[in-house]
Amino acid sequence: MKFNKAFPNKSFAAFIASLALLGGCANRGDQTASSDPVISPSVASSPIVESPAASPQTDHSAPTQGGQVVETGAYHLELVALPEASSTHLDLFLQTGDMHEAVEGATVIGQIQLPDGSQQEVSFEYDAEGKHYAALLPETASGEHKVVILTNINGEKVNGRFSFTK
Repeated sequence: MKFNKAFPNKSFAAFIASLALLGGCANRGDQTASSDPVISPSVASSPIVESPAASPQTDHSAPTQGGQVVETGAYHLELVALPEASSTHLDLFLQTGDMHEAVEGATVIGQIQLPDGSQQEVSFEYDAEGKHYAALLPETASGEHKVVILTNINGEKVNGRFSFTK
């Protein structure tokens, strides 16, 4: 390879050529890349099987309510935190199956670590009309809140970790 005055440093030119070669490889169709974080690697690596009765939604880790999603086993947990003036309204969509059917009758507890490191626990109540569990966090602290959702569904423990910033 002959270098001219545009690239007086041969190692720099070789580096640029290597980047160009790597860039061409990055556009291959057999590679998958996404800028969206996927919390559940088991969902990302599972094959998707379509059935005639299945919903058109095939990415089960995608939020359906605009919240954060954790897929665990057969369950889809989605937490939506809605800051209010003197509190934060928390909605938990606990769903199962390909059609994301609401799970009723579960015991749902939220353990929240506040920005100052202190802990607070809230109980979620089922809202039959909205088909989700709701709780109110009576806290006004600004910063990152770490949330652990603990559920008991007919004796089966299903848990998820989330965070939100107020």
